[in-house]
Amino acid sequence: MTLRFHDSATAATRDFVPLKEGQVSLYYCGATVQGEPHIGHVRSALAFDQLTRWLQTSGYDVTVVRNVTDIDDKILVKAAENNEPWWGLAYRFEQAFATAYESLGIQKPTYEPRATGHIPEMHALIATLIERGHAYPALDDSGDVYFDVRSWKQYGSLTHQNIDDMQAAPDADPRGKRDPRDFALWKGHKQGDPETARWESPWGAGRPGWHLECSAMVTKYLGTEFDIHGGGLDLRFPHHENEMAQSQAAGHGFANFWMHNGMVTYQGEKMSKSIGNTINPREMLELARPLVVRYYLGQAHYRSVLDYRPGSLTEAAAAVDRIETFAKAALAQLFPGNDFGYIGTRPEAFGKAMDDDLNIPAALAVLHETVRAGNTALASGDKDALQDAFLAVMGMTDALGINPLDAQWQQGSGSGAELTALDILVKAQLEARAQARAEKNWAESDRIRDLLAAAGVEVADSATGSSWSLKK
Repeated sequence: MTLRFHDSATAATRDFVPLKEGQVSLYYCGATVQGEPHIGHVRSALAFDQLTRWLQTSGYDVTVVRNVTDIDDKILVKAAENNEPWWGLAYRFEQAFATAYESLGIQKPTYEPRATGHIPEMHALIATLIERGHAYPALDDSGDVYFDVRSWKQYGSLTHQNIDDMQAAPDADPRGKRDPRDFALWKGHKQGDPETARWESPWGAGRPGWHLECSAMVTKYLGTEFDIHGGGLDLRFPHHENEMAQSQAAGHGFANFWMHNGMVTYQGEKMSKSIGNTINPREMLELARPLVVRYYLGQAHYRSVLDYRPGSLTEAAAAVDRIETFAKAALAQLFPGNDFGYIGTRPEAFGKAMDDDLNIPAALAVLHETVRAGNTALASGDKDALQDAFLAVMGMTDALGINPLDAQWQQGSGSGAELTALDILVKAQLEARAQARAEKNWAESDRIRDLLAAAGVEVADSATGSSWSLKK
C-alpha cells in the first residue's frame, strides 16, 4: 500500500511523495515556554514522534525540526508576575518540556532552534514581504510591522475561511493597522517592556511576532519548500494560516503537507484550569509508568480527540502488561539468559494500517492479535510459531516506540549485572521447583513458589517449562 497522509490544506488524504527521493523534511511546532507542559503539548510531540518513527521504519532519512518559542508576550507577562528574568523563566520551562519528552521516549529532533537565535532571518523575511507589497510599517509610528492580509488573495485557504468572516488579530493595537485582521510581524518596543527583550531592526527596536518566528526558522533549516508541517489542531488558525500566508507571499513554496493532531479532553469536556478538570504529564507519570503513559497518549488516531478519564491509565497499563508479559516469557523460552540478537518483523496488516494515515488503532489491533497468537504458541510449546510471534511483536513495538524490552523502559529496574544475578538466582529456584514437581513433592513446589511471590517474582507455567517476571 502507498504511504498516505491527510493534508489539512486540501482536506484530503493524499499519496505521500517526498520532495527528495529517500528523504523527508518535517517541521512541527514546539513549545512556547511560558509554563509547565500540558498534556496537549506532549500528545502533539508524541504524534509526530510516531510519524517520524514510521517514516524511518519505511526507509526514509528524516530531518526533524521542532522550534522553541522563547520570546512572546505571554512569557514576558508570566516572568513579570514571577519577578524573574523572562529568559530565565523561558529556559526553566524549556527544560521541563525536555524532561517530559525524554520520559516518554520522544526522540530528539535533528534541530531544535530557539526564536531568539534567528532575529536576522526574521528581519530578512520582513524586508522581503515589504518589498513585495505584503507588509507595511504601522501607521501610528509604534514601530510595529504588519502583514497585509488583503494583499494576499489566498489568505484563509488553509482553514477554508472567508477573510470577511474572520475576527480581528488580537496581537497589537488595531489603530496602526490598515485592516483589523492584519497581524504583527514585528512588535515595536513599548514602555514597560524589559530592556533585554528588544532587538534593533530597520523599523525600530522591538521583538518578533509569534507567527513570523516559525517561518524564519523552518526555511533556515529545511529550505523554502519542505515536505510536512505539523502541530496541534488549535494552531491551524491563526498561527498556521498566518505562517502559510507570509511564507507563500514571500515567494516560498513552503509545506507540501499540513498535518494536525487532535486535542485531549477530560471526560468529554475541554480541559480548563478554572474548572479543575486538567491533568498534566507530571501527574500522569506519578500515576503510571512512562511506557504506560506513552501507550495511552499514542493509542488513538492522531487526528481524533483523545479523551482522558479516571481509569484510562489503568486500561493502558493492562494493555502494556499483556504485551510485556508475553515478550518476557517468549524471550526466556527462545533466548535463555537474554543472550540474543534479533531482527524484528512486521505483519503486512500492520504496515497497511500505518501507511493509511498512521492508523494506530488498527496497527495496535494487529499487535494484540499477534500477542494472543504468541501466548497460544507459548502454551502449546510450538517454538517456531512462538518465534514468529515474538519477532513480529518486537518489530511492531519498535516501530511504535513501545517495545517493553527496550532499555528506555527498563530504567530504575536495576543494572544489567543486577538483573543477570537475579536471573541466575530465580532460575535456580525454578529448577528446584521443577524437580519437586517431578517428584510430586507439591508442598516443596508450593513453598518455592510462595517464596518467589514474597520476593515480588511472578511465575508463569507452560508446556515447555516455567518463566518469571517481576511484579509491577
